[in-house]
Amino acid sequence: MGRKPKILAFAGSLRENAYSKRVVKTALRGAEKAGAEITFVDLRDYPMPIYNPDDQEKDGFSANALEFQKQLGAHDGFLIASPEYNGSLTGALKNAIDWASRANDEFKMYEVFKGKFAGIMTESPGAFGGLRCLGHLRGVLSIMLVNVLPTEIAVGKVHEMFDGDAAEMTNEKMKKTLEDLGATLAEMLKKMHGEVKAAAE
Repeated sequence: MGRKPKILAFAGSLRENAYSKRVVKTALRGAEKAGAEITFVDLRDYPMPIYNPDDQEKDGFSANALEFQKQLGAHDGFLIASPEYNGSLTGALKNAIDWASRANDEFKMYEVFKGKFAGIMTESPGAFGGLRCLGHLRGVLSIMLVNVLPTEIAVGKVHEMFDGDAAEMTNEKMKKTLEDLGATLAEMLKKMHGEVKAAAE
């Protein structure tokens, strides 16, 4: 039997209990149910300066950026959620991706992204659910040769889908939709990595 696929999840918001974090964790649980080994990381734990090649040349590669890059490199696929900031992904998420895409002593340019698979999602209290940021996020990932799943999810009126600050989504239909995205990513990675399911007798 092959090893379990490894999926890393993260969100573009730096808010402590952001909806985007709760949304991506819902998708991540679907991946876990489908047999993936899962990890969630919070960008708050990897504060990085705004990417500037001059600073990298002078001060070296950001230690936090390298740790985040190592997390990406250790996983086969990603689940990524970003709220919509002015019609696009957040600056924190774009900056983290920019750092992680760069070459250093441990990784080549795009190495931690190239050829991997990702599922993307967004959320908003508004009816459109932050939909406009998904095209931008897909474009950024595609440039780095990430295979982004065709299905993408925009969770509208997200504030109505959680009971206050609770982690569990109360809207069962949307919860299943997000879990299905995570499961789809897990199943895709199983096929790509040749995992053979043992017969359960």
